[in-house]
Amino acid sequence: MNYEVVNKPLPVLLCKLEQGEAIECQKGAMSWMTSSITMQTGLASGGGKGVMGALGKMAKSAFTGESVFRNTYTASNGAGEIAFASSFPGDIICFETSQQPIIAQKSAYLANTPGVSMDVFFQKKLGAGLFGGEGFIMQKFSGQGMVFLEINGSVYNYDLGPGETMLIDTGYLAAMEATCSMDIETVSGIGNALLGGEGFFNTKVTGPGRIWLQTMPANVLADAVKPFLPTSS
Repeated sequence: MNYEVVNKPLPVLLCKLEQGEAIECQKGAMSWMTSSITMQTGLASGGGKGVMGALGKMAKSAFTGESVFRNTYTASNGAGEIAFASSFPGDIICFETSQQPIIAQKSAYLANTPGVSMDVFFQKKLGAGLFGGEGFIMQKFSGQGMVFLEINGSVYNYDLGPGETMLIDTGYLAAMEATCSMDIETVSGIGNALLGGEGFFNTKVTGPGRIWLQTMPANVLADAVKPFLPTSS
């Protein structure tokens, strides 16, 4: 499969499929496709098989807000092209899960190739879940294949060495390799916390591993446009 991301900052992922190749996505994510591609709807991968596996998938979907069903698009009648447009101004980036499992914010998922499993990732530390800005629940992508994630705004990445840390404001962490760990750090000084505009806590990510930061989280954009929205009478 060949792919490209075009038309940033309102990007679209264009995937060219050869005969027999397939790509999966959440229902409603497909934007357009050629007539040579067919669709099949089924349960999302991961969570086991049988009744218990289906219940597990339903539980994970309830936590993450994603649908329990996935659409699989296959080039069944010759080569074709399928497109997935981003739902937010920003970027679309690809991760090879065969190299390293990826932990991402739960709103980032766009599409994946067969062989990628999506699971719920719970923050192990209570403080990180309550105050870190990323919430208790994130998504973990593993297996053999590629997953495409939406990034809000532009993306910048860092490679953290063992024990090396990065302090991140609420919402700016888009994804990290599973080798990284997350905690919170309190802003020092009551005056800094109250008057500095950064709140009481920062997310603290510790290596080793790569992290991906986004420049325009949805909450930041919402605050930026709020003064220009009409007020109800």
